Amino acid sequence: MRPCNLHIERTLALAEEMIHLADQGEADREDNGCGILYGVLRDSAYKLQKLAEDEKQNHIQKGWWPRKKP
Repeated sequence: MRPCNLHIERTLALAEEMIHLADQGEADREDNGCGILYGVLRDSAYKLQKLAEDEKQNHIQKGWWPRKKP
């Protein structure tokens, strides 16, 4: 796989980890400040995820992304 595609895959994995952390943090928070922190973390993760998915689609359309074998 191309290095640029590996970076997109890693970005998607990081976004998933950020979402998971935000969910855990929200469940365990004890004050409003933490709620704001985890809300920003979750929003940022979804924005990064969208950008990475869009870029992945661009790479697929360009033929740069390996096809899945049946």
